[in-house]
Amino acid sequence: MTESNNLLLVEDEPFLAKVVEDSLKHKGYRVTYAGDGKKGYNLFLNGNFDLIILDVMLPYTDGFTLARQIRMKNQHIPILFLTAKTETDDLINGYKSGGNDYLKKPFSLEELFLRIDELLKRSMRQVELNVAEIAIGKYLFNYHKQELCWNNEIIKLSNRESELLFLLYKNKNGLTDRKMVLMTLWGDDSFFNTRTMDVFITRLRKHLKQDLQIEILNVRGMGYKLIC
Repeated sequence: MTESNNLLLVEDEPFLAKVVEDSLKHKGYRVTYAGDGKKGYNLFLNGNFDLIILDVMLPYTDGFTLARQIRMKNQHIPILFLTAKTETDDLINGYKSGGNDYLKKPFSLEELFLRIDELLKRSMRQVELNVAEIAIGKYLFNYHKQELCWNNEIIKLSNRESELLFLLYKNKNGLTDRKMVLMTLWGDDSFFNTRTMDVFITRLRKHLKQDLQIEILNVRGMGYKLIC
């Protein structure tokens, strides 16, 4: 996909983990790495990820258990298992624990990239199907109708405002990368488009000003955070 995608990699084989991490970063993904299941779960709880890559045989907490813990908190995030286990029971356990796909070791990096790309596309399609109304603080945001509702008052959004708010919502309480937004919505990160995006951010702040618990913070040189 794009550099907007933030991946969590949980793998206890240092050499393999390094190869996978470096390769994914080279492809434009942001990658956070954990070498055991316990650390992986803590990173998941404190991060904002688009996809999780799990080894099955992990110290402290195995991959199947970790997937079940994650599913108790998040039913939608894609989980891709990496494992040397090939028995049918292991595959069934992987899917039952909440995995979306299963890649057997050894694997090619190209196959890994394809699996990740497909899972992210599938996840985005599912999100778009489920975003008829999103609660943002005390507002209701209708992505398809491009509307914000506050106390039965409808605020019509432009297409660009709606797309920008949706990207901020996807990463709510986390960082939304400035360059990612520019490349996704404007096609390049020129100075002119950067200033244009700042204007749209100002508009969204005005639209959301009735709820004092909502903030769109400017993280200097990096991007924005929607706090709600």
